[in-house]
Amino acid sequence: MNLTRDTGFNPPCPLKRGSCPVSRVSVITQLTQQETWEEFLAYRLQKGRLNWHEFDEADAFVEQQQYLPLALRIAQGEGLGIPTKKLVNKMGSGKKRVVYSFADDEMLVLKLIAFLLYKYDDRLAPNCYAFRRGLKAYDAIFKLNKAIHGQQMWAYKLDIHDYFNSIDIDILLPLLKEMLDDDPPLYGFFEQMLTNPNVSFNKTIIEERHGVMAGTPTSPFLADVYLNEVDHYFHDANVIYARYSDDIIMFAPDYDTLQQYKEKMCHFLAQYHLEVNPDKEKVYSPDEAYEFLGFKCHGHDIDISEATKRKMKGKIKRQANALLRWKNKNGMEAEKAMKALINYFNRKFFESDDPENLTWSRWFFPVINQTDGLKEIDRYLQQYIRFLSIGRHNKTNYRVDYAQLKALGYRSLVNEYYKFKEIDRL
Repeated sequence: MNLTRDTGFNPPCPLKRGSCPVSRVSVITQLTQQETWEEFLAYRLQKGRLNWHEFDEADAFVEQQQYLPLALRIAQGEGLGIPTKKLVNKMGSGKKRVVYSFADDEMLVLKLIAFLLYKYDDRLAPNCYAFRRGLKAYDAIFKLNKAIHGQQMWAYKLDIHDYFNSIDIDILLPLLKEMLDDDPPLYGFFEQMLTNPNVSFNKTIIEERHGVMAGTPTSPFLADVYLNEVDHYFHDANVIYARYSDDIIMFAPDYDTLQQYKEKMCHFLAQYHLEVNPDKEKVYSPDEAYEFLGFKCHGHDIDISEATKRKMKGKIKRQANALLRWKNKNGMEAEKAMKALINYFNRKFFESDDPENLTWSRWFFPVINQTDGLKEIDRYLQQYIRFLSIGRHNKTNYRVDYAQLKALGYRSLVNEYYKFKEIDRL
């Protein structure tokens, strides 16, 4: 891409960046094949993305070929139905974010398509970490720390505002057509889905520009495609750089060079009609710990980021206050409210009901080597569990001692972390 041009937008061609196996059968055709669905379900079970109950339901769905009517309609060129737009709470902030979903069977078909899209993985840049098979998001932390080891580096971190829903479909489609050049029916399916402006919101059909629709299973892949040329540009320039969807960080040996990288990135984003979230933009000096993907890194030390702690504390406080109101309104015993708070965060930290949701134990435990952040959250959660005993913050709360908290089901993040590390060493 020629960044010196002031007029027009010339979408880059990501196709030449890599090659994928020639697909003799379109992904759209594979949607009608039972063996494809069986392979997909086996993969999801193996990766822990289905519990046995969910697997039994999905297995019946495949065994009885319940997918077939929808798959055949798609193969004949019929698109999906109208997506539903929802506003959901952003964890720890009290703000809302926009997500989209289709009917249950359509969402399952999109999950299968997302699974099959991994064949294009080698066309994405190595410094892009979202939606990559065999590459976890936190691999970025290990690779970044290895790359900057022993060097005094400046860093620039940014977050793209409402990235998935802000993607310009007119810019994306030519890029996607090149990426999927071996599968025209698949491209046609995406073109139809992405250009349909109709959305159901509050039980009313509206028209809007919705980007790649955050919350849908194929949106991470489409988001990778959209900035693929940007990722490749910094990779080819040997810049220490990582992107996970809308989160980007880059490093430079001095401040002036970092400013040049920043200007280049801002130029790219302007061409792609994207905006930086100013509240999440930061320059780190060589003496500062940098934060990325919820981690705080300083030399060899890796802990939970300050932003992650703030968000979790906000979540704990709001949940505790809600339970206190529920307790007072219904005249329930304090112990019941305390157990409800404990159970809620046990699921959040260790054992989410949703296999798609990354718990803290799955996200942070394999990476961090410091426990200060875990200790801080432990203390904060214990404080609010005790708060529910009388509805106030004071010393009398500590009549509920640690043994009583454990008897109610409380699990310490620090203790669970050391258990994880001990098992990991075996």
